[in-house]
Amino acid sequence: MSHTDAGDHRRRLIVVSNRGPVGYEGANGGRVARRGAGGLVTALRPLVTRHDVTWIASALSDEDRVVAAAGTVEEHAADGSSFRLRLVAHDRDVFRSFYEVMANPVLWFVQHGLWDLRHGQEEPLDEAWGAYEAVNASFAAAALEELEEVPGAAVLFQDYHLYRAPALVRAARPDARLAHFVHIPWVGPDAWRVLPRPVVVGVHEGLLANDSVGFHTERWRSAFCEVCEDVLGRGDEARARSHANPIAVDVDEFGTLAESDLVRRARDELATHRPEVLVVRVDRTDPSKNAVRGFQAFGLLLDRRPDLAERVQLLALLDPSRQTIPEYVDYRERLEHAAADVNRRHGRSGWTPIDLRVRDDFAGSVAAYMEYDVLLVNPVRDGLNLVAKEAPLLNRRAGVLVLSRNAGAWDELAEWAIGVDPLDVEGTADALERAIDLPADERAVRHAGIAGRVRSHDLFAWADTELAALDARSTMRP
Repeated sequence: MSHTDAGDHRRRLIVVSNRGPVGYEGANGGRVARRGAGGLVTALRPLVTRHDVTWIASALSDEDRVVAAAGTVEEHAADGSSFRLRLVAHDRDVFRSFYEVMANPVLWFVQHGLWDLRHGQEEPLDEAWGAYEAVNASFAAAALEELEEVPGAAVLFQDYHLYRAPALVRAARPDARLAHFVHIPWVGPDAWRVLPRPVVVGVHEGLLANDSVGFHTERWRSAFCEVCEDVLGRGDEARARSHANPIAVDVDEFGTLAESDLVRRARDELATHRPEVLVVRVDRTDPSKNAVRGFQAFGLLLDRRPDLAERVQLLALLDPSRQTIPEYVDYRERLEHAAADVNRRHGRSGWTPIDLRVRDDFAGSVAAYMEYDVLLVNPVRDGLNLVAKEAPLLNRRAGVLVLSRNAGAWDELAEWAIGVDPLDVEGTADALERAIDLPADERAVRHAGIAGRVRSHDLFAWADTELAALDARSTMRP
């Protein structure tokens, strides 16, 4: 099926994700809808635009719980497309254990190679896994009810919060058409062995209950297949049901954002105070993003290159992330100390080497995308990393991308990026120095290559590929 054919055929879809496209807050005796943030919600926009979608998500606020009690409601996407929204209200204590213990940080840390950062867990892991299964059971029950309302719909599960739900739907509805897209990395058998075997079995059996399982890269898909063989003896089945399909950027949306008044003002402010050479990183305060080593590498660069003093600055725009989880609180403190150390050693009156801003500032991030000379993206491991795609799409200065080889985006962009081992601080300093010194003609070629790739593989192509994979594989199940 071609992308055009897939896009032209309107389908009935049930999308299931922990965080939804819309949430609610009470205000002045009424209700205010707020659009969901994050790459996942943006990435699924083509499904809402082209298809008849029911979206199931968690009720995260008190007002969300009021909406959940009222049943399914009609909502509209930013482009006016309508969809049905069903919010699921979980027991608060169960949801806390599901989210703050099992999903984050246990599954997240295992799959991002961060297990050594995990605190001693106060809550027994078997209890947290029980909470994870309970929340997944609530999602599965909601999906089954919606399948009764929308016969023949395909169910599209999203990400690491919902590994168990497909198996529960499959057990009740063997004929259901199920797909799952995993937005984070996958790791091999050795990494999974830190968890109890029932958890590892449950995760992989849950995913194999789908007709189709998508990953950003062949690396992550291959690791999944390896664990399925090692733990379940079902490697061949995993290979038959899985595929790699890197998620894309909403090119039109980012073009519109770049011309918005908020971004114009942020860019004007940035241009007024920008140094000769602007190095940018845009991340969350998440240990997987590796900001500490990035700051240390920038400090090492300044040690080596005193000629860069007062000419270069690292602008770090970090969105505070998961501050109810101790490991994330600790990491935020570490990165703040790392930036302060560089500034103490190298700063001068009128020049702060690292300008660290920890806040939610999307307009500022888009403005920084447009203005950087060097973009540092050095995660320990990342499923993809959309910043590595978004920023070059908008950049107006032929900026150079310094990219971790452990980011899924490396598989697409390696030809044009300067690669780094994310654990190698000295090597990262080398890469920053090379990027700063790169000749203008080579900068232009590298930047054009990334921007061209991002435009040619857009969100609609990604969504069409996912649906085509489900079509091809749903006939394989007996």
